[in-house]
Amino acid sequence: YWLLGYEFPATLMLFTPDSLWVVTTTKKAKHLEPLKGGKTPIEILSRGKDPEQNAKHFEKCLDVIKNAGKKVGVLAKDTASGPFAEEWKKAFGDISKDVEELDITPALSIAALAVKDEVELRNMRDSARAATGIMTEFFVEEMSEILDEEKKVTHKELTEKIDRKLDDPKFFQNLKSKLTADFDIQQLDWIYGPVVQSGGNYDLKLTAQSDESNLHAGTIIAGLGLRYKSYSSLLARTYLVDPNDTQESNYKLLLSVHDAVIKEAREGVAIKDLYNKALAVIKSSKKPELEKHFVKTAGGGIGLETRDAILAINAKNTRVLKDGMTLYISTGFTDIENRQPQDKKSKTYSLLVTDTIRIRRDQDPAVFTNGAASDTGSVCFFFKDEEEEAQPKKQNKKDPKVGAVAASNITKTKLRAERTTQTDEGAEARRREHQKELAQKKQQEGLETYTEAAGDGEGVAQKKFKKFESYKRDNQFPAKVKDLAIVVDEKASTIVLPIMGRPVPFHIQTVKNASKSDEGEFAFLRINFLSPGQGVGRKDDQPFEDPTAHFVRSLTFRSRDAERMETIAEQITNLRKNAVRREQEKKELEDVVEQDKLVEVRNRKPARLDNIFVRPAMDGKRISGEVEIHQNGLRYIDHRGSKIDVLFSNVKHLFFQPCTHELIVIIHVHLKNPIMIGKKKAKDVQFYREATDMQFDETGNRKRKHRYGDEEEFEQEQEERRRRSLLDKTFKMFTENIQQAARDEGWGVDIPFRELGFNGVPNRSNVFMQPTADCLVQLTEPPFTVLTLDEIEVAHLEHVQFGLKNFDMVFVFKDFHRPPVHINTIPVESLEPVKEWLDSINIAYSEGPLNLNWSTIMKTITADPHQFFKDGGWSFLAAESDDEGDDDEEEDSAFEMSESELAVSDESSEDESDFDDDASADEGSASDEESGGEDWDELEKKAKKKDREGGLDDGDTSRKRKR
Repeated sequence: YWLLGYEFPATLMLFTPDSLWVVTTTKKAKHLEPLKGGKTPIEILSRGKDPEQNAKHFEKCLDVIKNAGKKVGVLAKDTASGPFAEEWKKAFGDISKDVEELDITPALSIAALAVKDEVELRNMRDSARAATGIMTEFFVEEMSEILDEEKKVTHKELTEKIDRKLDDPKFFQNLKSKLTADFDIQQLDWIYGPVVQSGGNYDLKLTAQSDESNLHAGTIIAGLGLRYKSYSSLLARTYLVDPNDTQESNYKLLLSVHDAVIKEAREGVAIKDLYNKALAVIKSSKKPELEKHFVKTAGGGIGLETRDAILAINAKNTRVLKDGMTLYISTGFTDIENRQPQDKKSKTYSLLVTDTIRIRRDQDPAVFTNGAASDTGSVCFFFKDEEEEAQPKKQNKKDPKVGAVAASNITKTKLRAERTTQTDEGAEARRREHQKELAQKKQQEGLETYTEAAGDGEGVAQKKFKKFESYKRDNQFPAKVKDLAIVVDEKASTIVLPIMGRPVPFHIQTVKNASKSDEGEFAFLRINFLSPGQGVGRKDDQPFEDPTAHFVRSLTFRSRDAERMETIAEQITNLRKNAVRREQEKKELEDVVEQDKLVEVRNRKPARLDNIFVRPAMDGKRISGEVEIHQNGLRYIDHRGSKIDVLFSNVKHLFFQPCTHELIVIIHVHLKNPIMIGKKKAKDVQFYREATDMQFDETGNRKRKHRYGDEEEFEQEQEERRRRSLLDKTFKMFTENIQQAARDEGWGVDIPFRELGFNGVPNRSNVFMQPTADCLVQLTEPPFTVLTLDEIEVAHLEHVQFGLKNFDMVFVFKDFHRPPVHINTIPVESLEPVKEWLDSINIAYSEGPLNLNWSTIMKTITADPHQFFKDGGWSFLAAESDDEGDDDEEEDSAFEMSESELAVSDESSEDESDFDDDASADEGSASDEESGGEDWDELEKKAKKKDREGGLDDGDTSRKRKR
């Protein structure tokens, strides 16, 4: 097989320095005929049913041997059997005394078979992945179920179950993510085992077999080997059920030995060095006495042969490893005495770990079977002590009153009267200087990022031309088209119209609308089509392959059957509505991803938080459930059995919001890509529990029967604080456990800073926005808001004017195609804190008095980003702020008067009204506006003057002077 890629049973091949002789059947000889005519002469002798002719073929081969020399290379340990083999052995026996037989197995192994090419390595990798799938996704599940339910199943029965999996195509279909696309199950076969051993009787050799003993809940060794397209792989794991500390430490030592041997296996290393490395690790450990229990051979070569003894890993093998070689590493301890046995069958135990690897140049070897985890967390199962471990450790009780009172003292007032609205000039100057640096940096980054002609041209993403195909062949037309009538084919989303005596199909996406009208005894059906240059809205604006071509804009059909025309018009309208709805649903769900499969925790109970509600609720119903932490994600299960899986790889941010000043405590997950929850997509999944308890509500009248007064209220407040503190602690610990389980994903737990929060309207309602280390969030009220700070380009504050009570904030993202986010109606008392927060996190911000048309601005930017930054970039926002500041200075300077002028103004103030103060504030802006006739201020002045002439305004004048 290695030489020709095809198995040739009942075939003799004789190699000489000059030629190749092949004796085989006539059918197999046809496969070898194409090999003739190459550099090496090939002679093919076909066998038939004539014994004499067959004997002559063997005699010819014997003559070739005699002429070639006296040395004949043979595979000494290769034992062939069968009539063909016996016939050749008898013929060769006649000259065996005249020739010298040499074993060429080592030379053939090292020079030809040991180093694998890419195709051979791919076959071995597929073989190893199939073995890994059977071990992890069937054996471990089956073993866990047997032990958990305390079933009595023998090793042999369990082995037979595993054996039958090789004939189960559905099982391997579920392993498609691990196997190559062209994987052929028919090419898969057993080479070792499967073998299951437990209960004190262990055999770590490849010749081991499963016995009739029942599976014992102690040390369980499972091994199996598969061959795929003639290439083999081996895998073995040890599973420990309720192990003691000594067993765990011994297994950890074996893992360290195993890892050391694998890391040592590199090109140019002698095989004996691998074995010596294993012994060195054992001797230098805290348990050097285990050296006598270590296996005598720690693996060997593997490939076409299950075990290549030429590459056996022992203390004497001096052969050198090469890039492309494949080995199986099998490290183990045999017959270790258990000084703390759980039962009679646990007095002695063995440990074994086997993996198949590939040697690589200048780097660690590739482990083909690394999909089967061997760490202690994956192979140790605990059943007896689950309840004990689940109980929390006892802690010294603290006086709840002390903690509650102390916590209550840490508060910050939010009363408007106690908050200053004055600007800190020093802080403002420092911020301005820092903002100038940030603006220059943004400008430089923009010029470096966007080169010339790096835009959308029109400022929006260009739409692609879509082709719609109604029918591929004529025979797919509906049968009714033979009548040359209008046919609405809902299945094909097509309208078939009779034109010039032929049925012509129009896909529904080409139709704009259809209408029916009556004139006299005739009914008219008008069908309008989409075409360029119609001046339609953005929804109907679509690209065309050749806009200069001729288009049919409308077709009109006349009929006496008004009812049929009405029916057709309704059908076309409904078909169009359905097509638009499907397009909208498709567009809405195009960013929804299908997550990988959640890998459940099997060897122990997963960390769990119960009495939890989820938002968004499944099926719109608020039902409690529990959240579990598994190997690669979270799973929420409600009381009806409905599930929501969230994989760690799809998590972008994880938040914990305590119930301080809130009614609920929250664990919030913000996803990278949306998932489907029920029939809706969701990018945020929130798990929460209410912090209030109805039994402590005064309306319950539960404790009022015995006590009255302030003492009861005080106890209730203390209990409420204690419960809230305990709830926060429980949720925070659970969130930290999530972070620990997903430690390889690169994200951590984010907690909102309430002291930096401010009120605003990101959607429809006024909510409390809170910054975190990485985001700006609002997690209390749906729809939730999560803005990643690293994705923000600039922030702009709008409606910042003297006298206004609120302002708006706009965030522009680095992805200019993403629409800016508005947070409106922020109290002006939060203006300085917001500026300080933006400056502290290095976000460039600007401010202005007006609301800007951001859709137009972003369209201009995306049309040509390079030109935008070349023209100054975001400086136009700062220029707007500076202009406003200049106006303020001019207004302020108008009030800088000398004492004499002030005296004159005091005298003239007698002729002014209360409205003059407001009018002067807007004087600068009012002077810019040209209007005909007298404005309201002038009319008010005249009215007040008439009042004073009548003696009606003396009181007002005196009050104004006092001010």
